[in-house]
Amino acid sequence: MKRTTLSLIAGATALAAVTGFASLTTPDGAAAPQVKAPTRLPVERAGLACPVPSTSEVAETLYTSYTPPSGGTDPAKGGTGGSGAADKPAAATAQLRPAASTTTSGGATKGGTKAKAPTAPATVTAPGKPVTAEANGPAAPALTGAATGTLAPGWTVQQTTVVSAGGARGLLGLSCGAPDTDFWFPAASTAKERQDYVHLTNPDDTAAVADIELYGPEGVLKSQFTEGIPVPARSTVPVLLSTLTGEAAQPSVTVHVTTRSGRVGAAIGSADEKLGSDWLAASADPASTAVLPGIPADATAVRLVAFAPGEDDADLKIQLVTQSGTIVPASARSLHVKSGMTASVELPDLTRGEVGSLMLSPSDPKKPTPVVAALRVVRGKGGDAEVAFVPATGAIAARATVADNRAKGTTLALTAVGAAAQVKVTASAGSGGGTPVTKTVTVKGGTTTALTDMVPAGLKGSYALTVEPVSGGKVYASRTLAVPLDGTPMFTVQTFVDDRGTVEVPSARQDLGVLD
Repeated sequence: MKRTTLSLIAGATALAAVTGFASLTTPDGAAAPQVKAPTRLPVERAGLACPVPSTSEVAETLYTSYTPPSGGTDPAKGGTGGSGAADKPAAATAQLRPAASTTTSGGATKGGTKAKAPTAPATVTAPGKPVTAEANGPAAPALTGAATGTLAPGWTVQQTTVVSAGGARGLLGLSCGAPDTDFWFPAASTAKERQDYVHLTNPDDTAAVADIELYGPEGVLKSQFTEGIPVPARSTVPVLLSTLTGEAAQPSVTVHVTTRSGRVGAAIGSADEKLGSDWLAASADPASTAVLPGIPADATAVRLVAFAPGEDDADLKIQLVTQSGTIVPASARSLHVKSGMTASVELPDLTRGEVGSLMLSPSDPKKPTPVVAALRVVRGKGGDAEVAFVPATGAIAARATVADNRAKGTTLALTAVGAAAQVKVTASAGSGGGTPVTKTVTVKGGTTTALTDMVPAGLKGSYALTVEPVSGGKVYASRTLAVPLDGTPMFTVQTFVDDRGTVEVPSARQDLGVLD
C-alpha cells in the first residue's frame, strides 16, 4: 500500500476519533453553550518610567514604591495589614533600575552613558508597605521598572524632589507613569522665563521613535527636530521645548507626544525663574467634560489652559466645585477653544480660602467637543511664590493610589461632580512603621471634600493613600503635598489615576467549528 494512502487513512481515523469524542462530550440536540462574560483578573505585570529628577547640585530626591494589598488591610480577607508576607509568592517582583542618560540639543540626540543608581533600589517585597530610596544631586538617573505577580496590580512609584536654591528651586512631585504611545500636555510654555523639557523615557529593550507637536494660540507652531526623535532602548531623552520652534515665545502651549514605533514614558519638567519648578503630568484623554481636582485653598494665581484636538471648536462652561457646592467663578464663566489652538484664561481669587476643583463642560450639552486641559497654580507671592500643575484626570473606576504622603502637609481632595458618592480611603503603613487606617467617606454631589487627617497610627516615614469607589457617582481625586522651606510655600499636586490593576480575560469554550 502506498505511503499516501496510509496517510489518508490515518488522517480519517484521527478525525473520526476527534468527532467521536466531541459527540460523547456534547449531548445530542443540545444548544451550543453560551459565551460567558469576560472575567476580571489581576494583572500579572506592570511597568513604570521615572524621568531624571533634577540637574541641580542641591537636589534631594525620594522615591517611594508601593503596591496596595489586593484584599484591603484585613489579613483575614487576603490583605496584609502592612506586612504582606502571605500576599507575595516567591516569583513576585517590583524593581526599579537606572536607564541610560541621553542628552539632546534642539532635538538632536547625542551619546548616552550609564548614570549612577540610587543608594537603595526601592524594591517592594510585599504589598501594603511602602519602600523608599534616596538619590541626591544631579547624577540621579531616570529609572524604569516592572512589577510582576501579586506585586503588579496597583504598583505605583512617587518621585519627590526638593531643590532648595537656584533657578529650579521648588518641590517637584510626579507619579511615575506607565509607558504609552500618546500624551497631551496643556500648560507647557516656550516663554523666556520658562525652561520646559519634555522627558521621553523608553523602558523597553527595543528602540522607540517619537514625534513632538507644539500648539500655540494661533495653532501649530512651526518646529524643527520634532519628527522621528530616536529614544534608544532603556534610555531617556530630554528635549527643551523652546529649541524646537523659531516662532515667538508663547506663555501657554499644548504639547502632543506620539510614537511611531515603540512606547515611552513622558512628562514635562518645568522651571520658572520667578515661580519655581514642578512636573507637568499628561492630561487625561480628550473628553467633552474635564475635571481638574484639588486646587489649594490659598492659591494666589490660577491659569487654565485648554486645547481642542478635533475638527470642531469647543465652547466650555467653567465651574468651581467647592466644599459647599458648585459655583460659576466671577473671573471667568466660559472659555472658547478654537480647533487646533491653545486657549488660556487667568482665574484670580478663584478658591477664596476653600479647596476646590475646576470642571469644564460643554456650554451646549448637544454639542460636546473633546478637549484636554491643565491648570498652572501658584501659592505665595513675590520671591516666595511657588508653582504646581493640575492636569485634567479621569474618574477613579476601581482603585487609585498616590504614594509619599507625610504626617504634615498632606491634603486629599475628593470631588463628585454629579451624584453623591461613597469611597473607601486607606492610609497604608508607613515606610518605617505604623498601622494602616481605613475610612469610608461620603462626598455630596457637586462638592469637594478635603481630608487632612488620614494619617496612619504610629507613623514613621511616608505612607500611601489609596481611594476605592464604594457606591454612587463618579469621584475624582488629587493629593497636595506641602513642604514649606524658608518661608516659601513649596507644594506639588498629584492626581489619582485609576491603576488598572485588573484586566478582562475572555472565557474559553469548546468550539467544533475548527473541524468544518
